[in-house]
Amino acid sequence: MKHGIYYSYWEHEWSAKFGPYIEKVAKLGFDVIEVAAHHINEYSDAELADIKQSAKDNNIILTAGIGPSKTKNLSSPDTAVREAGKAFFQQTLKNVAKLDIRSIGGALHSYWPVDYSNPVDKEGDRARGVEGIYGIAGFASDLGINLCIEVLNRFENHVLNTAAEGVAFVTDVGKANVKVMLDTFHMNIEEDSFGDAIRTAGPLLGHFHTGESNRRVPGKGRIPWHEIGLALREINYSGAVVMEPFVKTGGTIGSDIRVWRDLSGGADEAKMDEDARNALAFSRFVLGS
Repeated sequence: MKHGIYYSYWEHEWSAKFGPYIEKVAKLGFDVIEVAAHHINEYSDAELADIKQSAKDNNIILTAGIGPSKTKNLSSPDTAVREAGKAFFQQTLKNVAKLDIRSIGGALHSYWPVDYSNPVDKEGDRARGVEGIYGIAGFASDLGINLCIEVLNRFENHVLNTAAEGVAFVTDVGKANVKVMLDTFHMNIEEDSFGDAIRTAGPLLGHFHTGESNRRVPGKGRIPWHEIGLALREINYSGAVVMEPFVKTGGTIGSDIRVWRDLSGGADEAKMDEDARNALAFSRFVLGS
């Protein structure tokens, strides 16, 4: 089991450069840094090569996350939007592969955050999402990349809200490199049992996000971490466990995540680093390493 952190913990914009954070997370003791793939297609090949080398030099594994925009939605009823989504993913996957990234997760099957101002078509969006992920799975497999389909809470997506729905979706896609992704923040809202949800995902669990119920770093809230650790060990999970805390207001990140109050306690960067380091030690202890 490898432990990581999402670099946006320190940032206000999804478009912020993530290269400079590699050395930071290495010094804090992490194995993994997760990066936002939203703007990765704007990076030059030279920038990507430098980032890849930095990760190698610091013994850091890179993973990626993304919530596609509404105009790149693989489950859209509009054929042109679905085609734009497929083209976007092919370009993005080629670029993340240049960073030796082997896993990309998020609402890949849909878009994020969902616009609920109009009625939603869960069954239709699910069917089109299965078809869309199937359509890019082979392309991703040829690049050695797993597609990890994130199960989100009802306020952010309507297609997959539980581990059972995630498993059924991935099973319907039927590709070995398409996995389920769970996140304790979303599980806290939707699941009856953290342990049962993890066991439901079982060998299909490809990526795991952690955070408290209010999105603070692990260990600062009431999530049942020992139950979660036990279940992860029961299914012999050996993938990445990436904490995804969001504690600062402001910017597109604060707006999209709905962080309306400072959850850091007024922390400066040094205190943010200390909290991350302590959360890592806590996670290794209760979840495994």
